[in-house]
Amino acid sequence: MMNIECAWSALGGDSALLARVTTVARAGTLPARLPVRELARASVGACALAAAELGARRAGLAEVPRVRLDDGAVATAFTSERHLQIDGRAPVTFAPLSRFWRTADGWVRTHANYPHHRERLLGALGLPAAPAAVGPAAVEAALAERSALEVEETVYAAGGLAVAARTPAAWAAHEQAAAITGRPLVETERLDTARARALPPLTGSPLLPAAGLRVLDLTRVIAGPVATRTLALLGADVLRLDAPGSAELPDQHADTGFGKRSATLDLGAGRRTFEELLAAADVVVTGYRPGALDRFGLSARELTARRPGLVVAQLSAWGAYGPWAGRRGFDSLVQAATGIAAVEGTPEQPGALPAQALDHGTGYLLAAAVLRALTEQASEGDGRVVRLALARTAAWLTDGVRPAGEGPGGGQPQSWLAVTDSPVGRLRYALPPVSFDGGPGDWARPPGPWGADPASWAEKT
Repeated sequence: MMNIECAWSALGGDSALLARVTTVARAGTLPARLPVRELARASVGACALAAAELGARRAGLAEVPRVRLDDGAVATAFTSERHLQIDGRAPVTFAPLSRFWRTADGWVRTHANYPHHRERLLGALGLPAAPAAVGPAAVEAALAERSALEVEETVYAAGGLAVAARTPAAWAAHEQAAAITGRPLVETERLDTARARALPPLTGSPLLPAAGLRVLDLTRVIAGPVATRTLALLGADVLRLDAPGSAELPDQHADTGFGKRSATLDLGAGRRTFEELLAAADVVVTGYRPGALDRFGLSARELTARRPGLVVAQLSAWGAYGPWAGRRGFDSLVQAATGIAAVEGTPEQPGALPAQALDHGTGYLLAAAVLRALTEQASEGDGRVVRLALARTAAWLTDGVRPAGEGPGGGQPQSWLAVTDSPVGRLRYALPPVSFDGGPGDWARPPGPWGADPASWAEKT
């Protein structure tokens, strides 16, 4: 069922705490055939409640602070990349070759926002990769002659990204769908019996449940960075690490970089630096396809062996199991493969959700899973790994049923937007939707340029 009770149960939370949550419902937010508003409300609400629970434990409060959900704030945050402005300029969200295309027997969805994915897509289609040498018309002609499944396999074999647009029934018959639906929405595993580092009591205001925590952020794009952006909001020292030469898209980095620092580190040549960071870390969040980081000794078991008591949070597109476990993926591709695009489209053309809802929803659930793991560690110890997948969140969404309209009107997005100066320009941005009594209202720092910070933890005050 698509509600906060389901999300909170998946996180292992105490159902009695759900009484601490109130919702301002606004009809018309995130309109869709599928219950997107309910997914957004449930994932943000579960995250806020997990934050309030941890904050109460650390501050010694008699009661968990009350959580207030506002559909307007949640919907604005779920489309944060669309509301972002940098010095008055609207962001670039999708590149020209990231879209639906007709094939000989249906549709495919491609993703070519990053230069290397664009080159691999064009190479798989036998087209020149030079930016000025080929445009959408040439791709359209090449795809029109092939079947959707042929394009899917050919492009993936070349290291690119394309999926056939399936109906819900076609996806349900796929082996990957069977592997996903047999797993919980939030997977949790204990990996060692070491005591986690004791977190100091919280004092003062605002209440920052993650204050003093050190989080290594090895994620990209939206879902993982949304999770770590949320942990930064709650007081964590979040250090994002990327490989040199693998720059994040500037607008994407600005949108998801609030509260964090960003550094580059070669995990091979800079191994000593990484191990020093790991030795002092409390949480490691990874967002690469399963197995991609294993060659660097960054599997969950290896990380917790070297840093006992660690919380490892792993995010993937298709899950860490099934025939597609090792495949790359993005929200738009998961929507196409799982039948969401068919449900939201027309008989003539696939559609899309009103937000990158799989990314944002999974991001807030991932942050919630980290916060709940930290709360459980306070009494039980043990290192933990939590796992979420966009495709599993998609299964949760497609199982839901949209209720009748409720509440007052949706309001204006401007109500949940703010403006600030930053090292990357003057930003208009979506305010965080995670809200509880005494908690933070905004991030402590704006985003800076990608890779501009040292690969070291902030000095403690």
